[in-house]
Amino acid sequence: MSIIIYTRNNCVQCNATKSALDRQGIAYQLINLDAQPDAIDSLKSLGYRQVPVVMAGGDHWSGFRPDKIAGLRQLAAAGA
Repeated sequence: MSIIIYTRNNCVQCNATKSALDRQGIAYQLINLDAQPDAIDSLKSLGYRQVPVVMAGGDHWSGFRPDKIAGLRQLAAAGA
């Protein structure tokens, strides 16, 4: 499963999300919206107004969500 995290510089929730995924050994791709602002419009079209935005397969959410990260860990452990 491909995981993409949309972040911004100096974002506390973004850093917490990245750290939690790192601790779980879950690989992800990082897209910094400060460096790639063209991605902002697509996130806004999905209704997001805050970062991080995490895209994980067919699921996506914004903010630091330990419950969702735990779900990703369970999927990775199951080999999904």
